[in-house]
Amino acid sequence: MSTLTSSRRASAPRSSEQNPVVRHSRRPRIGWGGTIVLLIGAAYCLLPVAWVLVASSKSAAELFSTFTFAPSTHLVENVQELSAYRGGLFWRWMLNTGLYAGVGALLSVIVSAMAGYGLAKYSFAGKKAVFNMLLAGVLVPAVVLAIPQYLLLAQLGMTNTYWSVLLPSIISPYGIYLARIYAAASVPDDVIEAARTDGAKDFRIFRTMAVPMMLPGLVTVFLFQFVGIWNNYMLPYIMLGDDKLFPLTVGLSGLLNQGASQPAMYTSVITGALLSILPLIALFLTLQRYWQVDLAAGAVKS
Repeated sequence: MSTLTSSRRASAPRSSEQNPVVRHSRRPRIGWGGTIVLLIGAAYCLLPVAWVLVASSKSAAELFSTFTFAPSTHLVENVQELSAYRGGLFWRWMLNTGLYAGVGALLSVIVSAMAGYGLAKYSFAGKKAVFNMLLAGVLVPAVVLAIPQYLLLAQLGMTNTYWSVLLPSIISPYGIYLARIYAAASVPDDVIEAARTDGAKDFRIFRTMAVPMMLPGLVTVFLFQFVGIWNNYMLPYIMLGDDKLFPLTVGLSGLLNQGASQPAMYTSVITGALLSILPLIALFLTLQRYWQVDLAAGAVKS
């Protein structure tokens, strides 16, 4: 018996503490080459922002006579001059841009979420053809559609109004495409079938279950649409004739190209460009946590 017991003890596996060979998981390291490429890309993206910040602090005389990245002390004066232009018309442009981008992006997210969810979770005749048309719409530049949209809205008598900029911004083929992809990946079919078994209607399932699951993807769609509408120039330039309805892009372009009768307001345009960047930065800093949740969820699912 003692021999059998000793043989069992001898054959018993050693613990990780007694085992001299201990395996450690190694984390992959990014070499200096990748870090340098990332730093170059960051500098390439941030260099124009730094130039705008420095140039907006200069006077009109200093703008062309001093070193490019040498700051000055005229930022407050430039903001006051821009605010006083035609009784604060710049801030009217800022509000118009916020209206176009905020309302247009919100409506676009609603339409994209419903259309993407329907394409991902329902079967109907012509589904593949509709999705192929959406893919074709992604490839068509918005500039190409500006003139047909103007002619259509002109027949309806809606040009030179807020609706002429808002309505074309609601439908986004790329937003619908993203919503469809994210709905197919994040909303399980078993959850929908279980809800239907419990007697829930389709719209309630979409509103209370699908939308929360799709929220990080919808935030992405919102950000894409918001930035796209905020920076849009061609559509409002064609649709609008009253400068009180202009967004920032068209308004600042008008200050830069006032014609031979008035000189170009370079410092006001640069200061306005700086002020127009601040809402976008605040928006990204506010909504970035949804992207972090999305990445964490994707890591858990994988």
